[in-house]
Amino acid sequence: MKIDGGTTAWMLMSTALVLLMTPGLAFFYGGMTRAKSVLNMMMMSWVSIVVVTIAWVLYGHSLAFDAVGDGTGFLNKLIGGLDNLGLSGLVETATKDDGTGMPNLVFSAFQMTFAIITVALISGALADRAKFGAWVVFAIAWVTVVYFPVAHWVWGGGWLSTLGIEDFAGGTVVHINAGAAALAVALVLGKRSGWRKEPMRPHNLTLVLLGAGLLWFGWFGFNAGSELAVDGTTGLAFMNTQIATAVAAGAWLLVEKLRDGHSTSLGVASGAVAGLVAITPACGFVDPWAAFLIGAIAGAVCSYAVGLKYKLGFDDSLDVVGVHLVGGVIGAVALGFVAAYPFLAGQNKGLLYGGPISQLGVQVLGPVAVGLYSFALSWVIAKVIDKTMGFRITGEEEVTGVDITTHAETGYDLGTVHASGVTSGNAAVTTPKKVDA
Repeated sequence: MKIDGGTTAWMLMSTALVLLMTPGLAFFYGGMTRAKSVLNMMMMSWVSIVVVTIAWVLYGHSLAFDAVGDGTGFLNKLIGGLDNLGLSGLVETATKDDGTGMPNLVFSAFQMTFAIITVALISGALADRAKFGAWVVFAIAWVTVVYFPVAHWVWGGGWLSTLGIEDFAGGTVVHINAGAAALAVALVLGKRSGWRKEPMRPHNLTLVLLGAGLLWFGWFGFNAGSELAVDGTTGLAFMNTQIATAVAAGAWLLVEKLRDGHSTSLGVASGAVAGLVAITPACGFVDPWAAFLIGAIAGAVCSYAVGLKYKLGFDDSLDVVGVHLVGGVIGAVALGFVAAYPFLAGQNKGLLYGGPISQLGVQVLGPVAVGLYSFALSWVIAKVIDKTMGFRITGEEEVTGVDITTHAETGYDLGTVHASGVTSGNAAVTTPKKVDA
């Protein structure tokens, strides 16, 4: 089939936007940690780009999007095939003969960036206390046995796809999947030293806002790009993304004001991300009024959900569970009520548009199944790593800071104060000499 230049150009741009989200996430997470672990936190996102790219090229695309045999057997409902290991066979043909006119390699690159950021999202629950090498091993194992199969279930012709689940851009595949994994790993690692006893406030809210802005910008490729075309649905997904994000940020700020007496920069950034998460599965399926409603619910509910860790006693360092797991569930389940534009075989409108209750059932089943699968496998992977190579740094390393003990670097050079000729450390203190006029 002839290559469609317009679609291909849009998808190349969308792929670059989604890839940009992972460095954006590094800024967002890095600013939320303490200064002594900012580099380690950012490195977790960066190394996710490295290891997931390698895994995707070698076998990930095949496990997620190839078929087993003729594609109709039971095994194909659980996992993809091995027809395109090393991306063989994807160089010159259009994607899956689906009429988009987009090269297979462009489609594969777009999907690869989704796998990358999903792994990176999990790292937010591990701040301050995970071994870097153990994180690398976990990332490789998790993307192989959890992400690739789940992507196949929903987008690659697997069992949830057959049931007609609606997940436009990854509410279930990305956010619920990562949120459940984050909870499991946080439980295996245990609480940070001094948790709830020492202040563990974000060390740089400027970085947090920068990161949130980059995530918001990149998310237009994430959501609108998932139409895999340039048409009316692309525009709908784009607008719904903006609406839900802005409304969720406002809802979070309002909750803060009413509850705490003040609205914060961390709140507006967190609210925006909650809105982005919640609209992700729904952006191409719902009317703008529904995007407004989803954003309002996500902003308000997630602002309370991030406090669950204190009531339930788990140390999710950067609120991956409260924002991504909870926000993803809100968006996925909402489709059972407000889906207006289903367009794949087996999908239906939501209850408010006269659709069957069975669609709501599928929208609940998907998050439950993916959440339980991801939690169980993540717990096992993390536990095996912890019992073998060890997943957590020592108490002394944690107090000193993982940046200096693991990477031999610090995020900020505070060794010298360039003011009035005064230097720190063991250097002599000098004062400027008086100069006669």
